[in-house]
Amino acid sequence: MNAYSPDPIDAPVIAIVGATGVVGQALIDSLQRRSFPLRQLRLLASPRSASQSMAFDKQAIVVEALSETSFEGVDIAFFAAGAAISKKFAPLAVAAGARVIDNSSAFRMDDHVPLVVPEANAYTLEQEASIIANPNCIAAILTTALAPLHAAWSITRLSLTTYQAASGGGAAMMDELEEGTRAALAGENFEPQVLPHPYAFNFFSHNADVDPESGYNGEELKVVAETRRILDLPKLPIGVTCIRVPVLRAHGIALSVRFADHVPADCVRRAIADAPGLRLVDDWSANHFPMPSEASGGEDVLVGRIRADLGDPSGRSVTMFIVGDQLLKGAAQNAVQIAETLLRQAA
Repeated sequence: MNAYSPDPIDAPVIAIVGATGVVGQALIDSLQRRSFPLRQLRLLASPRSASQSMAFDKQAIVVEALSETSFEGVDIAFFAAGAAISKKFAPLAVAAGARVIDNSSAFRMDDHVPLVVPEANAYTLEQEASIIANPNCIAAILTTALAPLHAAWSITRLSLTTYQAASGGGAAMMDELEEGTRAALAGENFEPQVLPHPYAFNFFSHNADVDPESGYNGEELKVVAETRRILDLPKLPIGVTCIRVPVLRAHGIALSVRFADHVPADCVRRAIADAPGLRLVDDWSANHFPMPSEASGGEDVLVGRIRADLGDPSGRSVTMFIVGDQLLKGAAQNAVQIAETLLRQAA
């Protein structure tokens, strides 16, 4: 079967570019998990990955080779195959009549392309843009947690450290973590091929290139630029350090938020507890706070350790710890939520 066709004629035709990658597979899972209404599902990948079958709703769909004619009749095309593929094929999808939701960095800082986290800035989709950018994974998870705070109070500064999982580097990095861990436990030598340093039982600065002028690496600069854009705070001071940690698929963020005025930590806690897409995990007595083991595979972003930041003598800062699944809210789930918003707007 080359396409899956379960729903009525008015449901959209969906295509996934990069369907066989880890984000592509997470997109398939998210569409099914969220019961996304679709008339047809087309799975597209490189010629090397074409002809294999992938499961969707108990059906086997044959992956097709991506080509310039792949988007005829497609309503929404999810792209999860890297910036080069997006730059080449997204305009072709648009020309064929599709709206594109792109998971790469290709269009994120294009002023004509909305950069969207639905909990934070769904209003930007009212522009009816033909291409919509899905943010960097940290920016998506971070701004989901910040959305209710940004809505209630004026944020004047962010300071954060990230603890980033292997899934952010794709299947090859996840495999390297697992293989390196097995080798370390067996006392065997293991030479990393994907990362510049041993990954098992180790952590290190994010492996993106370091900007020689600022000293910030590429991942950190993405987080700064994209967070500002999503929150529509173009001058917001943000300090960030990004670290790779030996976890498979959930990112952590230690965050301090400074407000224009004093905001009690209890008020922040209530705002987090009431916000969509967030789950408060803040049990002081049991010392139970957000963990990757509890966020992995889940749709909610976990937030806890909410307390006044004693490092800010002005009393205007609150600190917290945030954990979210990199493949879900940090990528595929957010993209599907964007598509759901498009459907609601069109109804």
